[in-house]
Amino acid sequence: MVNPPPLGLYIHFPWCVRKCPYCDFNSHEVKGGAPEQRYIAALREDFEHEFARLDSARAITSIFMGGGTPSLFAPEPIAALLQTIRAQAPVAADCEITLEANPGAIDSVKFREFRSLGINRLSIGVQSFNSEHLRLLGRIHDAGQAVDAAQKARAAGFDNFNLDLMFGLPGQTPDQTRADVQIAIDLEPTHLSYYHLTLEPNTYFHKYPPPLPEADAAYRLQLAGQHILAQAGYRQYEISAYAQEGYSCRHNRNYWQFGDYIGIGAGAHGKLSLSQGMIRTAKPKHPEHYMQNPAHAQVESVAAAQLPFEFLMNHLRLRDGFSLLDYRQRTGLDASSLEPALSQCQAQGLLRRSEGRIACTEKGWDFLDDVLGKFLPD
Repeated sequence: MVNPPPLGLYIHFPWCVRKCPYCDFNSHEVKGGAPEQRYIAALREDFEHEFARLDSARAITSIFMGGGTPSLFAPEPIAALLQTIRAQAPVAADCEITLEANPGAIDSVKFREFRSLGINRLSIGVQSFNSEHLRLLGRIHDAGQAVDAAQKARAAGFDNFNLDLMFGLPGQTPDQTRADVQIAIDLEPTHLSYYHLTLEPNTYFHKYPPPLPEADAAYRLQLAGQHILAQAGYRQYEISAYAQEGYSCRHNRNYWQFGDYIGIGAGAHGKLSLSQGMIRTAKPKHPEHYMQNPAHAQVESVAAAQLPFEFLMNHLRLRDGFSLLDYRQRTGLDASSLEPALSQCQAQGLLRRSEGRIACTEKGWDFLDDVLGKFLPD
């Protein structure tokens, strides 16, 4: 490929102190301590194998350690992993390196040690600053610990951090939503993920649903929070992502802009553009199965007929959409491959086209699933 897209690296850590009842991620309650050394050894082998798939030694522009709860691991094994990555692959000098952390699973010393490793961004799973809502969500921390975690992150030298915040919680009122958002803003994060609690299949909440606000009420909660965020200078650049100027998440933007990413760890997914075509990879989900054979991956070629949908499924989550030039460079397809669905969406007021760019209208964002359905391959 002449001009390959940016390359990110996702690293999955599958253990948590407790499995939250709403969580559908590949996470497992830690029992007797996570096998840190064995898992890190598997990740190092996995990375070496995955990086070898590339046609050339492309620089890694972002690293995201997600889970699960990566901050459960000690800094020393994570340092060994990062050392392996830097030894085997070119890592951009300004590489964004994010670690997910949960209040109640990290302290000031750990924060400082993680910062000393070159980790320059945190994503803290607060979810709410209301202790009762946190209890209903099955979180292991309370409101005070949530505030404390953000303050300790700042004190440890993390001037770039995200706070995860939910709305549409059981019994949540507009005033409680506004209070959550305002407390978050007062902690001065550079980025906020503000998203709706949904009942995902194969979760405890899906099997035993709590009393959640009706759709119209949840939408009012969303608007209440969005209004405060906008007034405080947080721009909504993606459906559930809000950032101060210059602080959008580089790693996640790469996903949404149809960039490439290596995925390592139990259940991790990757997407790579190679000379022979585009592939997606998936690792065994169960941690034990993964550690037994970390180099094993399911590999699927992405057919040309799937590319328009795959590209739009990501790009249309962004406020600014995409340029037709990017579409051609990422997919190798001409803009005509988006027809007739593109013209139909424009006529229905779902998409707008201006100066070679395509983006959702406000109506299109509200009905994004309907928009994307029009681009599904036959």
